[in-house]
Amino acid sequence: MDKHMTDVVKYVELDTHNGKKVGVVTLNSEKSLNALSLPMVESMLPQLQRWQADPKICLVFMQGAGDKAFCAGGDIRDLYHAMQRQPGEYAPEVEEFFAKEYELDYLIHTFDKPVLVWGNGIVMGGGLGLMAGASHKVVTTTSRIAMPEMAIGLYPDVGASWFLNRMPAGCGIFLGLTGASINAADAKFIGLADHFVVHQRKDALMDKLLTVNWGDTVVLNHQKLSDILRTEEDQCRSHMPLSHIRPYKEEIAALANKTELPQVIAAINAINGEDDKWLDKAKASLAYGSPITAHIVFKLLQLGQSKILADSFRLELGLSVQCGKLGEFAEGVRALLIEKDHQPKWQYKTVADVPAEIVTELFRSPWTTAEHPLRELGQLED
Repeated sequence: MDKHMTDVVKYVELDTHNGKKVGVVTLNSEKSLNALSLPMVESMLPQLQRWQADPKICLVFMQGAGDKAFCAGGDIRDLYHAMQRQPGEYAPEVEEFFAKEYELDYLIHTFDKPVLVWGNGIVMGGGLGLMAGASHKVVTTTSRIAMPEMAIGLYPDVGASWFLNRMPAGCGIFLGLTGASINAADAKFIGLADHFVVHQRKDALMDKLLTVNWGDTVVLNHQKLSDILRTEEDQCRSHMPLSHIRPYKEEIAALANKTELPQVIAAINAINGEDDKWLDKAKASLAYGSPITAHIVFKLLQLGQSKILADSFRLELGLSVQCGKLGEFAEGVRALLIEKDHQPKWQYKTVADVPAEIVTELFRSPWTTAEHPLRELGQLED
């Protein structure tokens, strides 16, 4: 067994019985619930590129340290301080973090070998960006998945403009606007997870993976992993939680037919949940969130349907940098994570107050096509 580790991410190469190796990535920041930091991203990107090129590596297994979270999102406190130093300007730290994060996400989406993400516990924001691109997304009894960026004046990024559009009707706009936390059953229903396995089975699953006769045919390796996970899921089915989304699937699907943002918000607030705490919390999050962000989510879901994956990440990088300049993002982080007063002073009180030109400017790329930091993304594939 070849072992190599850094402070923030651990890498282990486990030998299989026929000479292949399973590359194991462990996000190693248990105290921060494995929040995704720039050093983590800068460590993982070259390591995954090496493993993609290494014929001995047949499979990548990604997990978070501890039992509470795979990854609770991006570590954005440093970005807050960078934005504070340069209010109303483009902060280079914001561009650097998001550009590298999206490059890593895109690599996982386009990785040819199987990538299994063990989505146990909290999987939010940047953590979902890592998981969404994996070929085999596993959820457990405690999985709690969300895109809660409305609360910080950002928007669901990390490829969400692409994957929110590929969910059942209405689910993308509902989850994007409410930041609602979903469980394993929900994640499977909307396509953000492939398999359900109880967390206690992880070590046994790993032992099983090391006995598989992995070959050099990538398609067959994908199939072998799928077969193992299906067998595991069959034994765990009785532990699956009840879906939060499914009882409201008709009301949520109807959101896709609304052509104006205020109509969508009114329709979400009109869903009758009979003392459903999950739905009440989703509505409260919608009320708390940034009206500017609501417009971004609405427009993203209209634009994203026609975008290829690489273009989605290019669009999002421009948006993220513009959000950093606008000031709404910094204010959201201040209220939720820095001063924790939970009283953000958003620039506009309601979605009706937000001028169209503000939204137009946010969607304007700060770069020409030739200058875009992600200009080479997908050039070989597309």
